Amino acid sequence: MEVHVVVAYVFGIVLLYLITRVLLVPVRILLRLVYNVLLGAALLVFVNFVGTHVLGIYLPVNPVTALVVGFLGIPGIILLVALQHLLL
Repeated sequence: MEVHVVVAYVFGIVLLYLITRVLLVPVRILLRLVYNVLLGAALLVFVNFVGTHVLGIYLPVNPVTALVVGFLGIPGIILLVALQHLLL
């Protein structure tokens, strides 16, 4: 094999690696966001189940509240309950 062919193969492999690396980073971020939203929605459903029977707290389950709880966790639930009581 000639040196030019080997250099072209190495360049092609490195270029392919870089392109897949650039394309996979947004997919990971999107999957992490979807995971947090699903976890937040499940936590909201649990809080609604326990809260309505015991404390009289109800938080609507929608994409915004699921994102807040997914990103912030327990402090997000506390924030939503505080906002609900302050605004209503």
